[in-house]
This record gives sequence, C-alpha cells and structure tokens, in this order.
Amino acid sequence: MNVFIIGIGGGVGVRLARQLTARGNRVDGLVRQAAKRDELAAEGIASTPGDLVAMSVAELAEAMRGNDAIVFTAGAGGRDGPEATDQVDGEGPGKLAAAAELAGIRRFVLVSVFPEAWRERRMNEDFEHYMVAKKHAETQLVLTALDWVILRPSALRNEPGAGTVDLGLAKVHEEIRRDDFAATIAELLRQPTVNRVILEVTGGTTPIEGAVAAMKP
Repeated sequence: MNVFIIGIGGGVGVRLARQLTARGNRVDGLVRQAAKRDELAAEGIASTPGDLVAMSVAELAEAMRGNDAIVFTAGAGGRDGPEATDQVDGEGPGKLAAAAELAGIRRFVLVSVFPEAWRERRMNEDFEHYMVAKKHAETQLVLTALDWVILRPSALRNEPGAGTVDLGLAKVHEEIRRDDFAATIAELLRQPTVNRVILEVTGGTTPIEGAVAAMKP
C-alpha cells in the first residue's frame, strides 16, 4: 500500500510512517522544512517538499497521485492563532479531500478530536476555536464520496504502546498512547470495509487488530 500522510513529521504521523514502513508499505507526505525532511530521510522515511496551506488543490493532487490512501494527522492545535487553525484544521481536510478526488484516491483517514476533549481543564479561546475548526472539517469530509474514516483519539501520551485499545462509535475521553493510536490507523488502512464511519478510540484492553475487525459491517 502507498500511503500519503499529512503531518508525517508530527508525533502521530512519524509513528504511523515507521509502522507502515516496517510492514512493507510505502509512505510519503508533505513537509515544509528541509531539516525535518532530512530527519525523516535518516530513518528511511520519504517526504515531499510542500505546504498544505500554500498549495492549490491541483498541486496537492499531483503530489499525492499514485497513492492508495491519505491520512490527515496535521494540526495547528490552536497554538498559532485562529487564522492558522482555520487554514490547517478547519479547511485543510476539505481541501485535501478535493485533491484526493482529483487524484483518484478514495481512502481517507482524518484524525479529529473528542467533542468533550479536556473540557474539565477549561481551555482557552484558541483551543475552543480549534474544536470548532475540527468539527467543521468533519462536516466537510462526510459530504464527500470518499471512503472516509474519522478517528477521534483521547488525550495522547508518549509512553511505549501497549498494543491494545478501546475503539467504538462513542467512548469516554481518557488517554491513549501515540504508538497505539498510530497502530490503530495502520490497521484501519488494512480494513477497507471499515469506512464512512466516525470512531472514537482510547486506551483499553482489546488487541488493536481485533478492535478494528469488530468495526467491520
């Protein structure tokens, strides 16, 4: 499988790239900074120079052409102000979906966020704007004819993966290890019949392969 990852240099994206490469898949993804491309190349991970915001739909389609699936795991996360959040988190997935249709790529996995994420922390206005942008992205993707999956992780942690999760249509927002979340995405890519569904995932006790298999129609 050839997989194009938006956010390939991020915490989830790079883990996903490593796991997919280890399984014999080919990965690629947009990276703006040359230093990050060199860092990925040192691990044997390919990347393409590019900027999701600056590129046109046609340019994105050309960059992605020949891939079997797209994973969108990029995100401004409210850190760089509302404009960046709108451009990346809000409009980015819809723009990429249009490019996917142009490039003839049907499989699209969107990393989103739990609706109740961190509400107990009373997050600032930038984070609330980020939540609205993520919801906008979801509403745009579900209107497409793509074989999409929207995957909402609970709070992400960096400890080594456990190989188990709790995956389903609605879960309580807790925590999940980035390794396990990336492995869940990788397994979803292997199960094309799991599509056009919004799933939530957190830490749990079910082996990842079995958790994803249970989502088959």
